[in-house]
Amino acid sequence: MVKVKIIEETDDRIKVLLSNTDRALVNSIRRALISDTPKMAIETVRFEMGTIEQEDTVWETTGPLPDEMIAQRLAMIPIPTRHEEFHFQHECPNCSELVEEDRGCPMCTMIYTCKAFGSEEGTMVTARDLNYLGDATLEIPELYKTIPITKLFRGQMIEFYATAIMGRGRDHAKWSPACGVTFEPKHIGVINNKSKSKILWDLKLGITAKDFTDGKLDDYNKVQELKKQLHHVGEGTEESRNFKDAITVEEVPGEFILSFETDGSMTPRIAFDMAVKELAGRFNTIEEDSNAVF
Repeated sequence: MVKVKIIEETDDRIKVLLSNTDRALVNSIRRALISDTPKMAIETVRFEMGTIEQEDTVWETTGPLPDEMIAQRLAMIPIPTRHEEFHFQHECPNCSELVEEDRGCPMCTMIYTCKAFGSEEGTMVTARDLNYLGDATLEIPELYKTIPITKLFRGQMIEFYATAIMGRGRDHAKWSPACGVTFEPKHIGVINNKSKSKILWDLKLGITAKDFTDGKLDDYNKVQELKKQLHHVGEGTEESRNFKDAITVEEVPGEFILSFETDGSMTPRIAFDMAVKELAGRFNTIEEDSNAVF
């Protein structure tokens, strides 16, 4: 059975150690994170057209950017995603039996509104100006409220209703919650020659013989540091003549480090859990199909 251990975790990044597995499975999880993890994203935008007269100014729904470009920017804003509260429209208990154009309810649709005015010096409209029609906790996260949408000047205004629905990254990049998804074999440091390894210790770069246990260095962060320090005694250096392979970095069979970050729509842990769940569901479907055939 595959073992999972979190090495590093922040609000938007994670490093996970996967043991008792192979490259194929880890790569499947990587692909699932990018293409299969469900995520909310703005799909349609309805722009209101017209004019408003206030005192000595006439405000028109015009701006420097085409509506299509604004819609594209809105699509890439991270929308808070709660998988336990929202459904795909085609799986929604209320809308699944309706034709596609009639679907949309509080269980499968999120609606954001925006109404902003320009100024003489120019006013930047950002994700902060989006207001969610519903639970305030589903507003755009504070960290991403500075994302620019457009800039308006005196006499210019914008008003629209944006609808977000659940989707997957394989259909459009806006529904992909993870980025920078990579994996590599886990490495350990190995002392092959204690006397010659002293050449590295004498450079006083940080890692010492005390960090090794029975001639091996297993700590992930220290191994990463060791990789950098070995460049000081590697090929092209004076020390390499004597050092040779006194200390080497070797792969651990069946162990891999998976790392990625999210766009802010969900935590990395939730993204990982959902990717594994989607992958497991696909394998179960394959097994059922195989049993039906054979």
